[in-house]
Amino acid sequence: MVQSVDWLAIAPPTIVAVVGLVVLVADLFVGDGKKAVLGWISVAGLAAAGLALLPLLDDDRSTFCLTGGGTHACSYTADRFTLVIQLLVLGGALLTALLSMSTLKDSRRDLPAGEYWFLLLSSAAGAALLPASRDLATLIVALEVASLPAFALVGLRHGDKRSSEAALKFFLSSVTATAVSLMGVSFVYAATGTLHLTEIATKLQGPQIADGQLHTLAQTGVALTLVGFAFKVAAVPFHFWVPDTYVGAPLPVAAYLSVVGKAVGFTGLILVTVVAFPSYADVWGPVLAVLAALTMTAGNVAALRQRSTRAYSAVRLLAWSSVGQAGYLLVPIAAAGYADNEAAAEKAVGSTVAYALMYAAVNLGAFAVAALVGRVQRLNRVNDYRGLYARNPLAALVLAFFLLCLAGLPPGIIGLFAKVTVFSAAVDAGLGWLAVVMAVNVVIALYYYLQWTALLFRAPEGEPVAHRAPAPLTAAIALTVALGIALSGAPQLVLRFSDTGLF
Repeated sequence: MVQSVDWLAIAPPTIVAVVGLVVLVADLFVGDGKKAVLGWISVAGLAAAGLALLPLLDDDRSTFCLTGGGTHACSYTADRFTLVIQLLVLGGALLTALLSMSTLKDSRRDLPAGEYWFLLLSSAAGAALLPASRDLATLIVALEVASLPAFALVGLRHGDKRSSEAALKFFLSSVTATAVSLMGVSFVYAATGTLHLTEIATKLQGPQIADGQLHTLAQTGVALTLVGFAFKVAAVPFHFWVPDTYVGAPLPVAAYLSVVGKAVGFTGLILVTVVAFPSYADVWGPVLAVLAALTMTAGNVAALRQRSTRAYSAVRLLAWSSVGQAGYLLVPIAAAGYADNEAAAEKAVGSTVAYALMYAAVNLGAFAVAALVGRVQRLNRVNDYRGLYARNPLAALVLAFFLLCLAGLPPGIIGLFAKVTVFSAAVDAGLGWLAVVMAVNVVIALYYYLQWTALLFRAPEGEPVAHRAPAPLTAAIALTVALGIALSGAPQLVLRFSDTGLF
C-alpha cells in the first residue's frame, strides 16, 4: 500500500520542475528582446525551492512508503543529509543561473534562452531529488534526470564543433556508466528481491546471501553499481571526459558540472555504499581507497602540466583541479568502509559533505571570475590573468582568495579545515598510506594554485583591458566571496554537518 504524498517533503524538487515547465511555456510568448525575464523567473524559482527547505528542518519526513506485511520502506526521505545536499544543489544551481544570464546575453543567439533555462532547471530538479531517494529505482531515475539535460546543455551552442564534440564525449561516457549501474542494480535486485536501500542492507546480511549461492551475484552487483557511479564522479580511470567537456561547454555549465554534477555523483555513491551495501564494506572500502589515491594524483599531476599559453588552459586547469578534488572527496567514503560502527561511518561521510560544501562555494567563485575574464579574453588562457590586479584589483583579490581556499592556505581557512577533516577521516580509519598520498597531492596542488595566484599580481603585458561585470555576474561573485569569507571566519558552520543523520 502506498501512502498519500507528503507535498511539503517533496516541495524543493517539485518547485524547480514546475518552474522549468513554466519557463518552457513562457518562452513561446516572450519576444527575443525580453528573454532575460526567463532567467529572472528561473532565479526566483530556485530561490523559492531553497526557501522550501526551511519548514523541513524540524523533523525527518518520508513519503511514497510501502506498509503492510511487516515492512515499512520509503522511497523518499527528507532527513538532515537530504536537506544539506539539496541546499548545496539548489545554491549551486542558483549561482549557475546568475552566471548564465550574462553568458546568454553575450552569446548573440548562439544559445537559445528558453531551452537553456528549461534544461538547467530540469537537471537541477533531478539533482535535488537524488539525495532524498531511498530506493535504487528512484536513485537511478533521479541520476538520469540530472544527467540527460546536462548533455544537451554542453552541446547547446549552435555551430560550435568543440561544444558538439564535448557533448558527445560526455554522453557516451555517461550512458556507459548508466548501463553498468543498471546491470549492477539488476543483479542486486535478483539477489535480494527488493530495491529499497534499507531492506537491501538487511537482506545482504542474511544467511541466504552471505553464505549461499547468491553471494557471488550480490557481490558482482555491488561492484558493477560502484563502477557506474565512479563514472559520474569522474574517478580515475573514468575521468577522461572531464577536460574536453568543461572546455566545450558554456562556462556556467562547466561550473554547474564541477559542483552540482559532482555532488550528485558523490551523494549517490554514499547512499549505495554506506546505506545499501554496508555488509560489503570489505569490497568497496579498499576499492574506493585506491580510486581516491589514483584520482587525486592523476588530477593534480595533469593540472600541474597545463601550459599557461594554451587556449582555454584556465578552464582546463580548473577541470583537472576538480578531478583532484574528487579524489579528496572519495577519501572519507573509503574510510567509512573501514569504520567499526555506524557512528564512525557517519562521521566519515560527514567529512565528505563538509568538504563538498566548501568546494562548491569556492569553485563556483573561481568559475565566476573566469567568466568575467572570459568576456574580454575569449581564449581564457592562464596567461591572460597576468596583471589582473592592475586591471581589476577586486577580481584579482577575489580569485586569489578562491585559489588559496582550494589550496588550503590562509586566508582560505575553510579550505584548510576541510582538508584537515578529510585527512583525519583517513587517519582514524587506519588508512595511513592514503593520508600520506593525500598530503603529497596537497603539496603538488600548492604549486599550480600558487603559480596562478602569483600571476595575478605580476606586471601586465600590453595595455590593460577593463573587465566590466554585469549585475548578475557581480552578484554571483559577491555571493561566493561572502560565503567563502563567512565560512573561513566560522568554519564550524560547515564542520557541524559531520552529523548527517543517515543512520
